[in-house]
Amino acid sequence: MSPTRGALVTGAAVTAAAAAVLTVVVWPDGSGSGPSGDTASPSGTSAEAAAPSPSRSYPMSSTPSAIPAVREHTAARGPGWQPGEDSTVVIAKGSQVLADEAELLAKELKIRYRGAEPARTGDVELALGAKDAGPAESYTLTVRDRKVKITGPDESGVFYGTRTLKQSLKADGTFPEGVVNDRPDRPQRGLNLDIARKHYSAEWIEDRIREMGDLKLNQLGLHFSDDQAFRIESKSHPEVVSDQALTQDEVRRIVGLANSRHIEVVPEIDSPGHLGAVLAAHPDLQLRNTAGVESKGSIDISKPAAAKLIDELLEEYTELFPGRFWHLGADEYQALTVQNPAASYPQLQRAAEERHGADATIEDLATSWLNDRADVVVPKGRTAKAWNDGLFRGTKVKADENIEIEYWTGKEIGARPPQEYLAEGYKMLNLNDEFLYYVLGEPNEFVYPTGERIYEQWTPLVLRGTEPVAERYSKQILGGRFAVWGDLPNAQTTEQVADGIRMPLVATSQKLWDPRKPALSWAQFQELAKRTGSAG
Repeated sequence: MSPTRGALVTGAAVTAAAAAVLTVVVWPDGSGSGPSGDTASPSGTSAEAAAPSPSRSYPMSSTPSAIPAVREHTAARGPGWQPGEDSTVVIAKGSQVLADEAELLAKELKIRYRGAEPARTGDVELALGAKDAGPAESYTLTVRDRKVKITGPDESGVFYGTRTLKQSLKADGTFPEGVVNDRPDRPQRGLNLDIARKHYSAEWIEDRIREMGDLKLNQLGLHFSDDQAFRIESKSHPEVVSDQALTQDEVRRIVGLANSRHIEVVPEIDSPGHLGAVLAAHPDLQLRNTAGVESKGSIDISKPAAAKLIDELLEEYTELFPGRFWHLGADEYQALTVQNPAASYPQLQRAAEERHGADATIEDLATSWLNDRADVVVPKGRTAKAWNDGLFRGTKVKADENIEIEYWTGKEIGARPPQEYLAEGYKMLNLNDEFLYYVLGEPNEFVYPTGERIYEQWTPLVLRGTEPVAERYSKQILGGRFAVWGDLPNAQTTEQVADGIRMPLVATSQKLWDPRKPALSWAQFQELAKRTGSAG
C-alpha cells in the first residue's frame, strides 16, 4: 500500500458517403471497425435498429466529446440537441428510481425537471431498461427528432449517460445526432485517499467525489487509520481518535454524496500493522520483542484483547459505511521484516503453534488474523480486500479465496509477482505504485505520476512495474484505483494535491473505462479535458 511501508472526441475517421447512418466504434487502431464479438451494442440493442431517421439537410454527425471516450457511436444526419427555453428533463413511466439523476441533470443544464411525464420536443428522457438489457453500468443515449433518451439496465448506467450528455454539451454546445452505446471495461474504478497521515476536510473530499462522478469512477477508498492518526470519530473507542478527524455526521454526508454519484466508499482500518495511533491509546497491546523494543505500528496478535479491539472498531464502522467492500489492510506487519521473527517474537511463534500445529509459522498466524477479520465483515455483506503483501507464499493457512487482492508493489520483503495470486484464482485490483501512486514529498525514489504516462503506457493488466500480465488473467483483474498517500503530509497543501492529481485521475478513468490504445494523442486528450471541464 503506502510506499513508506518498505521502501474523446475520437480520432476515428467518419466517411459520410451516400449512407445516412454510420457506426463509429473507437478501436485501438482508430479504423472504425472492431474485433469479432464486440460489435454489438453494450446495452443489447443493435446500432442499426436504434439508428435515427436520416435527413439529407444535415452533415453526418461526429462522435460526442466525453472523457472517458464513448466506446461506440452511430452517426446520423440531424440537428443534434441542445437545451432550449422549453426543454425539461423527464423520467419514463416505471422509472421513478431515476428521479435523483433527473433532478441533478436538470440543475446542471439549468432546465426544469417535470417528473414522470411523456417527453416532448426539446426534452431529455431517462428510462430504466430490463436488467438483462445489457452489461452492468452500460447505457444507450439516443438523439433523434430534437429529443434525448438515455436508457440503461441499472441506475448507474443511466447516470453515466447523463455525464456524457453534460460533458459533450460543455465542450461543443450541442450533442450530436445519433446513438451512443457505452459501457465500462472494468467494474471497479476509482481513487484511493490516505486521510490518516494528512487531514482533508469533508468539503475537499466532496469536491473530489463530484469530479469522480463526472469521470464515471465508482469507488473511493478511505484509508483513515495509520501510525500517525485515526481520522474518523468513534463512539465505541473515542480514545483512539486524533484531534483532527471527520465526524460521523460528516462521513454520512460524504457517503450520501458518493451514493448520489454511484460511488461506493471503501473504508480501511489497516491491521495488524500500521496501528500506531490506536496503540498509543492501548500500549498494553503493542508488540514488543524479547528486548522490550516496540515493533512500530504492530499490534500483538497473540493477545485475544488485540482481536477484540479491532473487531469492535470493525463492527462500529461497518454500520457507518454501508457499501459492498471493506479493506482490511494486512500489509507490512513489522514482526515479519526481521531476520528471525520466531526468535525476536517468541510469543507469536507460540501462538502460531498452539493454533495451527508444531510446524506453523508467524506467517500462518498473520494469515489467520486476516481471515478472522474477514469473518467479521463478510457476514455483514461486505467483500473483504487486502494488500498483496499481506498474503504469504507457502503457508499452511491460506487466505480466504474470496478476499480481493489489491496489488500495489513488488518491492516488499518476500514480494510475490501478481501472477502467483492470479494462478491461485484470486481476483485482483490494480494500484501499481509505478504508475498510480501519488506520494506526498516523493520519498523513497517515488516521483509524482503524470497523466501522460498513465494514458500512454498503463493498462489494468500492468499490475507490477511496466510489463502486463498475460491476457488470460484479464477477467480476474477487476479494475484499479489511483492512490494518494500522505507520507510527508506538509509537502503539499490540499489545493496542490487536488491540482496535482487531476489529470492523472482523468487519464486513469479513460484507461479503466477502455484500456485499448486511445485514438487521441496526449495533447489532444488534454485539450479535450479542458473543453469538457475535466481538467478543472
